[in-house]
Amino acid sequence: MSAEPEEFYVGYEPRMPAATRRFVGRVVLGLLAAAAVLAWAVPALHRPYALARSDFRDVREFEGVLVAEPVPHLVVARPGETGARAFSRYVLVGRGKSGPKLDLEALAGKPVRLKGSLIYRDGQTLLAVKGAEPMEQPIDAAALAGGESLGRFTLRGEIVDSKCFLGTMRPGHSKVHRGCAVRCIAGGVPPALLVRDVEGRDLVLLLVAPDGSAVNERVLDYVADPVEIEGEVVRLDDLLVLKADPAALRRI
Repeated sequence: MSAEPEEFYVGYEPRMPAATRRFVGRVVLGLLAAAAVLAWAVPALHRPYALARSDFRDVREFEGVLVAEPVPHLVVARPGETGARAFSRYVLVGRGKSGPKLDLEALAGKPVRLKGSLIYRDGQTLLAVKGAEPMEQPIDAAALAGGESLGRFTLRGEIVDSKCFLGTMRPGHSKVHRGCAVRCIAGGVPPALLVRDVEGRDLVLLLVAPDGSAVNERVLDYVADPVEIEGEVVRLDDLLVLKADPAALRRI
């Protein structure tokens, strides 16, 4: 009994053999099913974007006390609030990849009226400043308080530029954003350490030297890398600040 001849498909023939046709059909259906599964699974594995926003066309006026250290920020009284929730603190940045273009020496510690646009994420707020002018009004001494020390900690995270991470860019972190973050920090945008708490929530701590001075140029080589650093964590109302020596930064 002779064996059936194997099918042989010639490309210019109008129809492929039946067995080959069935095989190709199964492969195509399998690839379509795999594509559908990947189209569902890959986005599901990604972390969703946080609720963050910036709108540089929406320029508003803000009134408060301008404080220069540990980073330039505006202290704004919360109407009807007292105690630990009496103030909000808005970190100040420039309109581009820079710090605020203000005369900090002349305005620090004084009531001011600022023009700028909001950048915010998860309850943390920055102001991209367009201009400022001094005001004549009394100052609540609590607005100039130095903050509450929460103790010393060893933290692991990633150095980001606060402006992009808190609302200007998506994503505003990791190696895909390194080039932009380096330019922002070099231009004067406050650097921050992005860490995650035990529940997986993002915490952003503004990074300064132990004496409260800027560390921008000293952290550029570590931007977007996983790092570990030890320092003092200070709470300024709704801001968290990490006072640490950049020389102690360690890649992990």
